[in-house]
Amino acid sequence: MNKIKSILANVLQIDENSIRDETSPENVESWDSFNALLLISEFEKAFNIHFDINEVMSVKCVKDIKMILKKHGVETEDE
Repeated sequence: MNKIKSILANVLQIDENSIRDETSPENVESWDSFNALLLISEFEKAFNIHFDINEVMSVKCVKDIKMILKKHGVETEDE
């Protein structure tokens, strides 16, 4: 999860310690449409995976990102 939090914190310019499963565009002002795409790109590069359009559209919070990463074989803190 450290790499996941690091990417989120870097792209969104927020403190890693503030990131929770519920962190979303609803409660992070900097999580706009541009940064949402940047997040996807950074996760794809960092973990050498590819999000399909349905996965991109389904991301509503950090928990969703973790679920998609897990589906692609990326270990998250839940394991």
